[in-house]
Amino acid sequence: MDRLDVIDTCNRMAWYADRRDWDALAGVFADRVTLDYTSLDGGEPVTLTPARIVEGWRAGLGVYAATHHLLGNHLAAVDGDGAECTATFQATHRKTDDSRWTLGGTYRFTLARTGGGWRITGVVMTTVWSDGER
Repeated sequence: MDRLDVIDTCNRMAWYADRRDWDALAGVFADRVTLDYTSLDGGEPVTLTPARIVEGWRAGLGVYAATHHLLGNHLAAVDGDGAECTATFQATHRKTDDSRWTLGGTYRFTLARTGGGWRITGVVMTTVWSDGER
C-alpha cells in the first residue's frame, strides 16, 4: 500500500494545482520542501514552506486560463519512512488568447512518511521538450 500512497500523493500535487485547490495543494507538502525547477528557469533550487509554494504557484499558474499536468510511468520505491517516485509528465498551459505552451519531461519526488500520511519533501522537474511560447 505504501507504494500506491506515494504515487497518489505525487498525482494529487498535479491534480490540485490544475484545479486551483490551493488549500489541498499545501497539504501534500512537508513543512519544508526543496524545489528544483532549474532545468526550466535556471538559478538554484529553493527550499520553501507549503504556503510559499502555493503563493508562487497561484501567481505563476494564475496567468493561464487553465493548466493540465499529466503524470505517468511512475516508478516508486519505499525505504522505511522515506520514498522516491519518478514520473514522466506533460504539462499544457492554456492562455487567455487560446494559445498553448506545453512541455514534457520528468519529475523526481522525494517523500517522507508523517503522522498524516506521505508528504512531498522535494521535487526535481527536468524539462526534456517544450512547444509554444511561455
